[in-house]
Amino acid sequence: MLAVTDLRCEYKVNPLGIDVMRPRLSWKIKSDLRGVIQTAYHVQVSRNDNTFTDIVWDSGKINTDQSIHIEYKGSTLKSRTRYYYRVKIWDNKGNVSDWSEPAFWEMGLLNVSEWKADFITPDFGVESQDSEACPMLRKTFKVNGKVKSARIYATSLGLYELYLNEARVGDLLFTPGWTSYNKRLQYQTYDITPMLSNGENTIGIILGNGWYKGNLAWEGSKNIFGDKLAALLQMHITYEDGKEEVIVTDKDWKASTGPILMSEIYHGEIYDARLEKEGWCTNDFDDSKWHGVKVLDKPKNILVAQVNEPVRKIEEIKPVAIIATPSGETVLDMGQNMVGWLRFTVEGKSGTVVTIKHAEVLDKEGNFYTKNLRKAKQTIQYILKGRGQEVFEPHFTFQGFRFAKVEGYPGKLSLDNFTGVVIHSDMEQTGSFKCSDELVNQLQHNILWGQKGNFLDVPTDCPQRDERLGWTGDAQVFIRTACFNMNTALFFTKWLRDLKADQLDNGGVPYVIPNILNENSHSASAWGDAATICPWTIYLCYGDKKILEEQYESMKSWVEYIRNQGPDEYLWNTGFHFGDWLALDSKEGSYIGATSKEYIATAFYAYSTSLVVKAAKILGKEEDAKKYEELYFRILEAFRKEFVTPNGRIASPTQTAHVLALMFDLLEEKDRERAIKTLVEYLEENNYHLNTGFVGTPYLCPVLSRYGYNDIAYKLLLQKDYPSWLYQITKGATTIWEHWDGIKEDGSFWSEDMNSFNHYAYGSIGEWLYRVVAGIDTDEEKPGYKHIYISPQPDRSLSFAEASLKSMYGEIKSAWTWKEDNMELIVSIPPNTTATVKLPYAKFDEVKENGKAACEAEGISSCEETDSGVKLELGSGSYMFSYPVYKA
Repeated sequence: MLAVTDLRCEYKVNPLGIDVMRPRLSWKIKSDLRGVIQTAYHVQVSRNDNTFTDIVWDSGKINTDQSIHIEYKGSTLKSRTRYYYRVKIWDNKGNVSDWSEPAFWEMGLLNVSEWKADFITPDFGVESQDSEACPMLRKTFKVNGKVKSARIYATSLGLYELYLNEARVGDLLFTPGWTSYNKRLQYQTYDITPMLSNGENTIGIILGNGWYKGNLAWEGSKNIFGDKLAALLQMHITYEDGKEEVIVTDKDWKASTGPILMSEIYHGEIYDARLEKEGWCTNDFDDSKWHGVKVLDKPKNILVAQVNEPVRKIEEIKPVAIIATPSGETVLDMGQNMVGWLRFTVEGKSGTVVTIKHAEVLDKEGNFYTKNLRKAKQTIQYILKGRGQEVFEPHFTFQGFRFAKVEGYPGKLSLDNFTGVVIHSDMEQTGSFKCSDELVNQLQHNILWGQKGNFLDVPTDCPQRDERLGWTGDAQVFIRTACFNMNTALFFTKWLRDLKADQLDNGGVPYVIPNILNENSHSASAWGDAATICPWTIYLCYGDKKILEEQYESMKSWVEYIRNQGPDEYLWNTGFHFGDWLALDSKEGSYIGATSKEYIATAFYAYSTSLVVKAAKILGKEEDAKKYEELYFRILEAFRKEFVTPNGRIASPTQTAHVLALMFDLLEEKDRERAIKTLVEYLEENNYHLNTGFVGTPYLCPVLSRYGYNDIAYKLLLQKDYPSWLYQITKGATTIWEHWDGIKEDGSFWSEDMNSFNHYAYGSIGEWLYRVVAGIDTDEEKPGYKHIYISPQPDRSLSFAEASLKSMYGEIKSAWTWKEDNMELIVSIPPNTTATVKLPYAKFDEVKENGKAACEAEGISSCEETDSGVKLELGSGSYMFSYPVYKA
C-alpha cells in the first residue's frame, strides 16, 4: 500500500487568500513497508476545478525523492482564483500510488490596484477624540441573485472583529495581527458564501486599539503607529450567472460607539451591556442617529496577505477552586497559569458591576498579588443590563493569569459559571516528551504552556505585565525548543519579515520586533543575533531554503553591523549589551551576569558569522561564503588572543563563558578538555547547581552531554532545590519563570518590578530533552529531518524516556526503557526518510530487533560497533531494539 496524504501549500491545509506567486507544495507518504523512499512524483494543478479539466501545471513524472517544498512552476497565478492540486508518487519498491485526494489554495488580491476600498475612520467630531470606546461601523447592501462564491478581504489600523447579518465572520482573533504596521500590514480573507442572503444584508465591524493605537511598554506610550482607528474591507460577490459585484468600505458607511467603553491589551475591558445596540448588524436596524465616517489617506502598498497561523481560541479549562483569601478576597484558581480570558455567566439587576482582576500568583500569606504586573491593570468590568442570564467574554484584550479576583458578582459564586478561554497562535502541536520522573514531565508541561502563552502572533517575553513585546533575545534562545513543541515555521517567517523591515540601515537589529522602543534601543549581542539564529533554525527544522533566501541580506547586514562597530573589526567590544541576563553571578543590584559582555558579544559575533557562511554555501553564494569564512577565522583568532591564555585558560571565570566557548567551537582542540573540566569544577564548587542566565542556560546541558559529562547534565536537570528547573515546580509553577527564584524559599518574591511567572527563556532546556535525552535530531546536510539521528543518551536516574515529533515527512518516535541491565529502544521513522540510530552501551552481536539479530532485520542497511555502542543505518518503519547493557 502506497498513498499520498496530508497535502500542504505553504505549510497550510487549503489556505485562503495567499499572495505567494510560486507557492510550495508538500505531502506525506503512507506505506506499510519498511525502507520506503519516493523515487518520483507527478503534480497536477487545475484552475477553479477539482476534476482537473483546466490544467495550469502538469509537472509530468519528476524523478526525485523531494516531497516537501515543491515549487509551483505553472502559468502565472491570478488574483482571487482557487487552484486545486493532486499528487501521485512512485517508490523504491516498485509501487505507484493513486492520485491523492485534491487539495487547494486560493490567491488573494495580488496587486495594489485591485484594492478599490478606502480606509475609513469614524467621524465622531471633536468632542469624542479622547473617548476610549470601541467604534462600530456598519453598512447595508443588496445581493441580487444566486451567489456562487463570496469573499471578504479585510484589515484595519487597530484590531477588528467582523460581522455579517449579526453573525461573527470567522473565528480569528486579534486580526490583523501585529506587524511593523507602517511597512507591512496584513489582510485576512474570509469565505462568506453561505452567510449571504438574497436581498438586503448588513456588514459590521468593531474596532479596538490593539497594538496599533493602544498602550504599549512600560512608559505608557500610546498611538505609536497612529492615532486613528480605521477599517479597510472589500467584498467580492460572484453570481451563478457570472456577474460580479464589489462592496467596499467608503464614505457611505455609518459609525457609532456601543457597549465596549474601553478595551486595551494590557488593561482589560469595560463593557456596559446596557449600551448594547441590539440588532446593530441587521437590515432592520435604525442607524439614522449614527455618525458618518471619513476616508483616511493611507497607502495600500504596505498590504500583504496573512502569512502565519491566526490567533484563535484553542482550548477551555475550568477553575479548580474558589478561594477565600486571608484578606477577604474571593478568588478563582484556574489550576494553570494561562493566557486568554474568562467567559462567565451572570444574572442580576441592571447596573450591577462585576469586576474581575487577574494575577499569576498569590503572595506568601495567600492573598491576591498584582504588583508584578506594574502598570498593567488586567481588569474586566462588566455592567449588567439586567434581563435574565447574561454571558460575557472580552474582545480586544488578553490576560496572563492563574488567579482571578471576583468582585460584585450577584448571588452565589459557582465554578460552573466561569470558563478559562486559552488563546494563542493556532500552530500545530508537533512534539511530546515524557519520562519516568513526574517533575520533569511537569517541566515539559510548563515549557509547552509557556510557549502557548507567549506565542500570540509574536514571540513575546511575557503575557501579563506592561511589556508583552517581541524580545529578540528570548526568541532566539527558545526557538529550537519551540520548533519541537509546535510547527513554528510560518510564525517565525512572519516575525522575521518584520525583523528585516525594522532592521536599521546600518544592519542594527532592534531589541524588540515589531520595534516600538526608542531609536537607541537596538543591537545588543545575543539579542540582535536572532537575525541569524532564527532563520537558520527554521531551515534546519523544516528544510526551508526559502527562509534563508528571504533573510540572507538581513543576516549578512547584522554581521556587517558588528564588524563596523569598533576599532577592531574582529572583536565586539563597544556598545550596550544585556550580557548573561539575569545570571546568578551578577553583582548586587544588577541584572547582568559576571561573564564579560565583550566576551559574550565576540562569541556571538563568531557564531552569527559562521551561520552566514553556512547560509551562503547553501544558497550558492560562493564569493560571500569565502569572504565570511575568512572573517570567521579572523574572529576566532582575535577571540583566542583576547580571551584565552596560551595555556588554554579562559579569561572570564564563569560557567557561561566556558559554555559558550565550547558550544560555539571557539577554542583550539587542545584547549577544549581544560575548558570542560573547568566548567565541571565550577559546577562541583556550586554543589552541582547552575548560575547561568539567558545566554548560558540554553547551552549548558547540551555542552555537558556533548563533551562526555552527560551524568552531570542529568544531575543539573533533576536538582530540586534552588537554583534549578525543578525548584519552581516544587513551588507550584505551571509555566516557566523569568527568575530562578521568582518565589523564594520563604515564599517572598524576587522583586516587584520584573518578576514574570510566564517567561519561556529558561524553557530552552526542552531542546536538550528532545535532542539528547530522547535523542531526536536532524542531519544538517539533509535538514528538515530528511535524514534523522536517533541518538539517545540515557542515564540511570531515569528508567524511561520517550519523545515524538511530527516532522514535515511524518511522525518520528524515540522511546527507551532501562530495565535492570537491559535496554529497549523503540523507533519510528517516517516514509521517505532515513535514519542513523545509535544504541548506547550495546554490543553488536547482542542487539535484537523484534527478537531477531538486528543486522539481519529488514530495513537496516548497515550495523557497526563503536566505542559508545552500536550504530545502525535504517530506512522508514517502526523498530524495537533490545539488548543487554554492557556498561553505564
